[in-house]
Amino acid sequence: MRILQLHSNFIEYEAVEKEIELAEEPEKLQDRLEEVVVLFTAIEDGDDTNVAMKAMEATKKSLDQLKVNRVLVYPYAHLSSNLAKPSDALKILKGMREIAKSMGLETYSTPFGWCKKFSISIKGHPLAEHLRIVTSEAAKEEEEGVCEAIKAEEKLKSFWYILKPDGELIPANEFRFKDCKSLEKLCRYEIKKSRAVQQVPPHVPLMKRLEIADYEAGSDPGNLRWYPKGRMIKSLIEQYVTGKVIDYGGMEVETPIMYDIEHPAIAHYLQRFPARQYLLCSDKRDFFLRFSACFGQFLMVHDAQVSYRQLPLRIYEMTKYAFRREKSGELTGLRRLRCFTMPDCHALVADLDQAKKEFLVRFKLSMGILENGLELSKESDYELAIRVTKDFYEENKEFVLSLVKLFGKPVLLEMWEERFFYFVLKWEFNFVDNLNKASALSTDQIDIENSRHYDMTYVDENGEKQFPLVLHCSPSGAIERDVYALLEKAHRDSLKGKVPILPLWLAPTQVRIVPVSEKYLDDCEKLMKQIEGCSIRVDIDDRPLSLGKKVRAAEKEWVNYVLVIGEKELDSDVLPVRDRKAGKKSRNMKVQELVDEIQAETAGKPFMSLTLPKLLSRRPQFAF
Repeated sequence: MRILQLHSNFIEYEAVEKEIELAEEPEKLQDRLEEVVVLFTAIEDGDDTNVAMKAMEATKKSLDQLKVNRVLVYPYAHLSSNLAKPSDALKILKGMREIAKSMGLETYSTPFGWCKKFSISIKGHPLAEHLRIVTSEAAKEEEEGVCEAIKAEEKLKSFWYILKPDGELIPANEFRFKDCKSLEKLCRYEIKKSRAVQQVPPHVPLMKRLEIADYEAGSDPGNLRWYPKGRMIKSLIEQYVTGKVIDYGGMEVETPIMYDIEHPAIAHYLQRFPARQYLLCSDKRDFFLRFSACFGQFLMVHDAQVSYRQLPLRIYEMTKYAFRREKSGELTGLRRLRCFTMPDCHALVADLDQAKKEFLVRFKLSMGILENGLELSKESDYELAIRVTKDFYEENKEFVLSLVKLFGKPVLLEMWEERFFYFVLKWEFNFVDNLNKASALSTDQIDIENSRHYDMTYVDENGEKQFPLVLHCSPSGAIERDVYALLEKAHRDSLKGKVPILPLWLAPTQVRIVPVSEKYLDDCEKLMKQIEGCSIRVDIDDRPLSLGKKVRAAEKEWVNYVLVIGEKELDSDVLPVRDRKAGKKSRNMKVQELVDEIQAETAGKPFMSLTLPKLLSRRPQFAF
């Protein structure tokens, strides 16, 4: 079932003519309703009364938030291409109306099976427009053992604000987003809490065409295959993030990917973390595949001896692999997966004062990884969201504000009256994509529960055992989601007339050599060896294609530098270099000048050789 919910100033409609034999006899052929929530509704194949009930329960919660009690159920088949039979659809629609009335809603309806025309005026606040998708799979979730945290997350009442660097806290529905369009999109997305995707995001065809990654039909949805170019990009980001965390003081470890679901400490944590699990059975015991590195790291620290002198204690793992059984309707490309790679860094701290100092260090670490590593700018590419309990905010306003001041622009703040989760404060850097969907990248949390549940302690100055606070940080977010952000950003740049490109240190081919004809191939190979000896990824297009096709192929692959080599170029110590970043214009450069430029731009970044044949004629084609 799909419901497009619109909070409207008014709607006028007129039933013009019957479209099907089962068309209802209308009470009114035309009407005008004011201050009403219109529910444009498409009944899909497989929907039943249980789906109708779940849909209306979700609608009622939304109406309570809007403080509206009047609805119009408007049959609207255009929302789906998988429609139920008319007889089934009519039955479910009638059930929806009865359910709405039983909930105390003032309920109106337009006749089913008619061609209608309408005029509508929609209010302009963040909750005015919302697409709700309810499937039979989702309606059965409660029977599948969904954890208490997910249920709580769906029921938890949030208060939304915009917090400015000057300390002004403004209700989100009163804030003027004139110069904060990306923040406005984040705000709308978070308040609606609609994670389903109705169209293919731009990064999906890009990840396929660039031979980075693709869906794997032989696995569970949300588990992708990574081609050689994509695996290299992913590995480089993993190395970069790991290096930064080790420089910060993180001790790298490795822990199992499955855990006993009956372990007393783990069982509690499962109910406090909003993630759906993959379950499996071995030796008559139930296990789950981890959705973070928390379990292994906490059990490791439980068995360690820790002194107050060693705090903050920083422990880190590049979590390969993490699993979350996300809803099928929310899975899309690299943005939301069921299997992903997550850098997970925990810090044990003695008290809140030490937690605050460490929190700021990790905030700067995360911002540096996004800005300097992935070349994502807080000015245009990502926004800050802070989630906090009311009590913690009231007692620590200046500290929360210090994060906003570091960020340097207004942020979204979600406040809870009471705490359900294990943390009292959480921040996220969110990338807002081309479909106006927001995705968390870097994040950190102050956890006040788990040291006790896992019996993690340290010995204080007096020789007494104490329970630390725990900070949970992913300094870059999931690696797959980083690649998603880079591709979405490149597409956004192309819409602005810029050339789409990856950061040079992540480009699979940094330099491509294109011989004018086959007789120059030996000379091109010598040049290739000279350049790649300087830790630069270089290949040769030796295919029997025209020069123009080879150059266009390099452009389609987003190759940064293209060298066309013929007799003229070999006779000169200066080469014409097509520089993609400079708008594909040719620049005359000596080989050493080109090498120096690439090394300067990639300084401080890890390097890997491309695990594909250097000659393009010997490469398989993975995507076509």
